[in-house]
Amino acid sequence: MALACRRTVGDHGWMEFDGVIPTDAPDPSIASEERLRSIGFPVLQLVPQPALTRMPITGFAESTGTGGLAHRTVSFSYTLWRYPDDRSDPRNEVEMDDATRRAIDEEPPWGRPSWLREQAQLFHYPMLQEAVWTTWHADPSAPHAQLEAQLLDHVNHVLRNGFREELGLPAGPTRDRSWQARPSAVVPDTLRVDGREVSGIRVDTDPFVVGTGFRVGPQVVCTVVLPRDDLAFIDVALETFRAPA
Repeated sequence: MALACRRTVGDHGWMEFDGVIPTDAPDPSIASEERLRSIGFPVLQLVPQPALTRMPITGFAESTGTGGLAHRTVSFSYTLWRYPDDRSDPRNEVEMDDATRRAIDEEPPWGRPSWLREQAQLFHYPMLQEAVWTTWHADPSAPHAQLEAQLLDHVNHVLRNGFREELGLPAGPTRDRSWQARPSAVVPDTLRVDGREVSGIRVDTDPFVVGTGFRVGPQVVCTVVLPRDDLAFIDVALETFRAPA
């Protein structure tokens, strides 16, 4: 957990040498939160609840076209606590081999920043990777900007990155698309957002994940994709993110 790819100045603003993150490297979650505060459209999150802790680094993705910024996505991931009343309960932890546990827990001779040490400990627990996407499109009429397309893209993204072994996918690229969720799986749905019921859509035919989403505004959609096995622990309700004062 102390290693990263070699580069001169990292994407998070620190210098790395020979793949080692220096102990004085700044905490990337600080810059992440600052960027999150600057987003110019409403961002949705799962309602705060004992079973979930938002991961300290927010994901951002964007693309540009001839007219400038074409789309931007804000992505929230979460740590899942199946027994939230006692987070030290070993039943909260995921199974891992000894080599992985050592990589997380053992301090390397060159040390590592305290924030990296703290974030590494989160790998002991289940993660809901990229569970909530809020996506803005410059052109809301574009086919890929439609709510159905966004939800299917999110579902297939989580399946491809989180369930490769279960799907029998090879490590590299594959032309097989038989595992993907398809438009025929999309049905109407109702979601609770900011304490009220709103109309949306749902994909509930996959054995590994369930997806749901709604249109936030003319240019913004929100989608949520969660592992089916974890739904019993989660209140699948949303609220508009507001940065702490």
